[in-house]
Amino acid sequence: MDNDISIDKDACIGAGQCALAAPSVFTQDDDGFSELLPGREAGAGDPMLREAARACPVGAITVSGA
Repeated sequence: MDNDISIDKDACIGAGQCALAAPSVFTQDDDGFSELLPGREAGAGDPMLREAARACPVGAITVSGA
């Protein structure tokens, strides 16, 4: 199941909720902002992927696709 995951870097405030909800997909960069882990750009079917997007307090994560 492939997904298209986008992170609005301008909206991200670095709350880290995505990394807490789906640590196999998201991490935080050196400045504390959300980023995808290398090789996890499609989410690889992580069951918590959509929950991570919902958990973002500013709605900076969009998940579309299958």
